[in-house]
Amino acid sequence: MKLNIAKAEQFLQAGAVAAYEPQVKAAMETLEKGTGAGNDFLGWLHLPSSITAEHLADLKATAQVLRENCEVVIVAGIGGSYLGARAVIEALSNTFEWLKEKKENPVIIYAGNNIGEDYLAELTEFLKDKKFGVINISKSGTTTETALAFRLLKKQCEDQRGKEMARKVIVAVTDAKKGAARVTADKEGYKSFIIPDNVGGRFSVLTPVGLLPIAVAGYDIEQLVQGARDMEAETAEGVPFMENPSAVYAAVRNLLYADGKKIEILVNYQPKLHYMMEWWKQLYGESEGKDGKGIFPASVDFSTDLHSMGQWIQEGERSIFETVISVEKANKTLTVPSDEENLDGLNFLAGKRVDEVNKMAELGTQLAHVDGGVPNLRITVPQLDEYNIGQLIYFFEKACGISGYLLGVNPFNQPGVEAYKKNMFALLGKPGYEEETKAIQAKL
Repeated sequence: MKLNIAKAEQFLQAGAVAAYEPQVKAAMETLEKGTGAGNDFLGWLHLPSSITAEHLADLKATAQVLRENCEVVIVAGIGGSYLGARAVIEALSNTFEWLKEKKENPVIIYAGNNIGEDYLAELTEFLKDKKFGVINISKSGTTTETALAFRLLKKQCEDQRGKEMARKVIVAVTDAKKGAARVTADKEGYKSFIIPDNVGGRFSVLTPVGLLPIAVAGYDIEQLVQGARDMEAETAEGVPFMENPSAVYAAVRNLLYADGKKIEILVNYQPKLHYMMEWWKQLYGESEGKDGKGIFPASVDFSTDLHSMGQWIQEGERSIFETVISVEKANKTLTVPSDEENLDGLNFLAGKRVDEVNKMAELGTQLAHVDGGVPNLRITVPQLDEYNIGQLIYFFEKACGISGYLLGVNPFNQPGVEAYKKNMFALLGKPGYEEETKAIQAKL
């Protein structure tokens, strides 16, 4: 993985990035020494290098039980409890695998991330004739969206497959000692894995939260972890500043923010990376958006969104910068055929790989957007595989911690998330929320 800042640096004063090194080093020291706000949630920082072969073997063995006994596995979780796993699985999956009559791997479906009645009703209908299992991911077991979905799925699994089989194909990823999900897992005898106390949800993809679903989907979690482990070394505190991609990325985005670039748009040219964008948005939005501060994280899928958002990006308010994830090598090969009539005028592309056309769309867009006043950072990934995605995950996580401290916020809490929950519980009449209910009724 490589980071190129040249097309962003030209929008800053000469030498600005190098001059910012002392502040970045101070932020990194705060992170590494655990002296900053939120220091009780730094378990992700050296997680890749601490994951043991025995732990991975346990995850793989449990994944194999689900793979052997399930056509479909439901990952029940919300936010960081499912986005990381989904980002990796969808980046690596054959897009149309789930439509094949003979499937190599169980179909992975996600629930517990919304309260849509139609979605849940359609899901339960779909599962009626399926051998399915559930990975229930919740530290507390009481998060409304996930708990509601799990209540439905647990009953359906037991009714369809019997209590004994349900016990075999329901796995809990939860707190070590406390919470409703832990109590249920112990009572029912589910296999369980622990969400470490010192790892927040949005940083948890390299814990069982992400690794178990990824293994069930058939992907190499050893290589994923190895990629992250190598990136941990490449971004360590002793690495020279300009050779540390996470430090440089954190520096450039904060310098651009100080210069009035309030929105960062993460760009991909590979549809498989759509959910990597969603994971990234949570990682940075929840970590930095507080105390009246923070770059707004947005994302686009190019070239698709060039036909919808392209006009605004090219000529709208100059409050944006782009970070482009560029994949060097496609995993498949497809060439453009020649057509005798050439009614579409595309014979000039005949014999070229589709990926070459995509690369020229990427380069042409970068040139146009930079000319239009949009700074561009470029992250180059050799190809979409487990190792390189592991690198990308840790790169973004490390940069997020540094960037949050540069910004002057606690990157590891999310106090604002509780506001909607308090109102929702009051409106639903949850016991213990009587005062909030009265306050809301006065506003309505």
